[in-house]
Amino acid sequence: ARRDQATAPAMKRRRGPSTEFIGRVRQRSVAERRTGRCVAQGSAGSNAVDEVFSANCRELLMRVGIGYDIHALKKGRRLVLGGIQIPHTSGLSSHSDGDVLLHAIVDAALGSAGLGDIGDHFRDTDPRWKGASSARFAKKTLAMLRKKKLSIQNIDTVVIAERPKLTLYKDKLRRSVAQIFGLRVEAVNVKAKTNEGFGPVGEGRAIAVMAIVSLRDES
Repeated sequence: ARRDQATAPAMKRRRGPSTEFIGRVRQRSVAERRTGRCVAQGSAGSNAVDEVFSANCRELLMRVGIGYDIHALKKGRRLVLGGIQIPHTSGLSSHSDGDVLLHAIVDAALGSAGLGDIGDHFRDTDPRWKGASSARFAKKTLAMLRKKKLSIQNIDTVVIAERPKLTLYKDKLRRSVAQIFGLRVEAVNVKAKTNEGFGPVGEGRAIAVMAIVSLRDES
């Protein structure tokens, strides 16, 4: 047995991170908590340290907001969703063009950035927005995000409508939203649901949208 032990190949001992390495990671994490932002790459003096993202840093890198909007359908108006016109007998009643999909996305983006909600910035009593394209709301929201060094990472939405049926328009809506917000199509998702006959949406009298937007901190 002794001979076997003597001739057996020496097992390599797995070495853990050095005390110096752990110290640099801890210093970086403390700096993140004090400043409220992630430390720039290279500031810790080691590429290896840069690869270790603390939980605190990951949280600071991304923000998430939820948005919601609902509008009644009204005869004689165009139905505009995601910046495109959808054939239907009624459109959404609103001070602007009534694009409930873009409204919910803007609402979510503003919330994620800590900038309030869509009503705080685009009031339905402001004559500037009378009949305005909701794509203008999107562009102004993107400008506000840029001032805070934030950018949209992805958008996920649920459009709830009994009529018209939107399944055939999902891809077109997705591409239009991506173009308006300057994103890759893969970063946008549009789901179409009904309300199974319940409430004003289920009765075909309104359309509602829920949206989630995640933001990336570019600072």
